[in-house]
Amino acid sequence: MKNILIIYPHWVPSNLAGVHRPRLIANFLQNHGWHPILLTVSAEYYEEKPDPDIAKTASPDIEVFYTEAYKAGKPRIIGDIGLRAFPFLYKKAIKLLNEFKIDFIWIPIPSFYGALLGRLLHNKTGTPYGIDYIDPWVRDISNRQDWRSKLSLFVAKWLEPIAVKKASLISGVSTAYYLPVLERNFKNTTIAHVGMPYGFDPKDHEILIDDLKFPWEGMDCEPLVYAGAFLPNSHFFIKLLFQVIQLKVKKGDWDKRKQLFFLGTGFYAGTTIADYAKQYGIEAIVHEVRARYPFLHVLNFLAASYAVMIIGSTEKHYTASKTFQALLSKKPVFGIFHKESSAVLMMQECNASNFLIEYYEQAGEQELKADIATKLEVLLSGDFQWKPELSKLDKHSASASAKALVLKLNELV
Repeated sequence: MKNILIIYPHWVPSNLAGVHRPRLIANFLQNHGWHPILLTVSAEYYEEKPDPDIAKTASPDIEVFYTEAYKAGKPRIIGDIGLRAFPFLYKKAIKLLNEFKIDFIWIPIPSFYGALLGRLLHNKTGTPYGIDYIDPWVRDISNRQDWRSKLSLFVAKWLEPIAVKKASLISGVSTAYYLPVLERNFKNTTIAHVGMPYGFDPKDHEILIDDLKFPWEGMDCEPLVYAGAFLPNSHFFIKLLFQVIQLKVKKGDWDKRKQLFFLGTGFYAGTTIADYAKQYGIEAIVHEVRARYPFLHVLNFLAASYAVMIIGSTEKHYTASKTFQALLSKKPVFGIFHKESSAVLMMQECNASNFLIEYYEQAGEQELKADIATKLEVLLSGDFQWKPELSKLDKHSASASAKALVLKLNELV
């Protein structure tokens, strides 16, 4: 069996979203002939609150090694753990490369600084490496002109070519995330590449949390739940949705037992969901909790909801990994996406598009609001059949993603 060294500074019990990329892929690598060895940073150096339950979701097949990092300190000058742990990760990786027969190094990013480890370790040992794009490194900041965003873009444009120059593989959660990398850095040469979504591990949805307190505890309501970060390019959809609900409330055509819960939306800049709710006069039925919830808590919330909401992005390449969580909750899913998003095709494939709103650039606001109003009315009425064919999701599972990665690795090694 071949060995793959995965380097990612966060690991369970961290509750950050990025942890699920190495976890979901590593959970299934053993099934496809590769033994996962994970190098990460000890939890004592994390800044976020740990989630002890999430350890239940990691396969025992994953061999984990820990290293230290510099503390973030006060004042917080350097927060990125990939940067704080960089020298320690490098030193420990060299040790592991000397102790084990490592056939490949795979580095999901962000933290973006971790990508440089691949180049340095390759130069030192000759071990082939690949970089996996959870998010784009060089990104469009046209809607953010603050100095931090500009500095981040400058650094990204400078460091990315150095990191990827000697890579053997570029992968990503979406081909749209990494194709610009190939166009920028491999114009005159070819490099192996593969796109595979986060996917899902069905076992995650079987884990129940004892004595869990639900956000609607003590309320006589049927919750419609959105869980996850509120995206910069989701504002337009939220405004349309709230305008439709505002009109229904004014007409007295809204069952007040139907309450909207937006959970773990994050501490983002600009107008909040709660602000929009107040602006449209529907704050009595809209609840926003910006603090993150533990992953398994979220799955339990979705399973206990009346319906699950996914408010996507106006961007075509938005993949919405939370689509898997929503569908596997076995509750009706109300979604708004760009029509070219992979989430749209996924929901259509498994016969779960009853309440899907497809946005495209030429669509007028009135057309979109009419579609939202029609599908929302049916959803709230309860007079519908919801029988998605979840077996159709198998090709999008974490096991399928791990297999796609392994097929490329077997070509390279």
